[in-house]
Amino acid sequence: MSEGPQEPHGHGHHGRHGHHGPHRHSQSSTQRPPTTPADWERSDNFHNSHLLRKDEALDAAIQNSEANGLPPISVSPAAGQLLYLLAKSIGAKRILEVGTLGGYSTIHLARALPDDGKVITLELSEHHAKVATENITKAGLASKVDIIVGPALDSLQKIESEPKFDFVFIDADKINTLNYFMEAKRLLRKGGVIYVDNVIRGGLVADPVDTSENSDGVRKLILALKDDEEVEGTTIGTATGQGYDGFLYAVKK
Repeated sequence: MSEGPQEPHGHGHHGRHGHHGPHRHSQSSTQRPPTTPADWERSDNFHNSHLLRKDEALDAAIQNSEANGLPPISVSPAAGQLLYLLAKSIGAKRILEVGTLGGYSTIHLARALPDDGKVITLELSEHHAKVATENITKAGLASKVDIIVGPALDSLQKIESEPKFDFVFIDADKINTLNYFMEAKRLLRKGGVIYVDNVIRGGLVADPVDTSENSDGVRKLILALKDDEEVEGTTIGTATGQGYDGFLYAVKK
């Protein structure tokens, strides 16, 4: 796992004409050592405790998913809140999600919708879809969510290109990341957003020595976007309690 971001040297701000005032830092305190996963988790806990309110429906979704044996790989609470805010900020009415799991991220996305909005979410596992249905229903959002069970790529190819989606969230198997993105782009309106999770993977995607299927699947997407004239995008790295990773944010021209 790569080290987290380092803070800049602590020499204070210098004006254009030189140093102002006495130097207040000793030489030993001018630079912090590299941050660690413990630092990331502590920072996560601090910010979440102030910015995220207790949410019984989301807590219940996590508990029910764990009780039913689903892997603990849902987005973090902060990432879920970001999805909600991004979808809400663009006025999304139709949202496509690739990878439902237990419906934790689905709940965040559905909450961003107006009364007549809809989330279409794709899930391979019937068991996961059943648990997600329970969680979404308990959150009072069943009328806003349709779950399609089956291989995501097959489901994507069967979705009609109209009406277009406003926002797409991709968080499924990494091998098909590029294929999912291309299908999502076909289904997305101009100005719409595609958010792809887990595109840094602890730095492995940028490591040519790592030839694993998951890293290679994401790497193919990043390389393809270099010459893609239909979208503009960027990746944002994150160092949190869940580790060092990041997401791709792309907008269709």
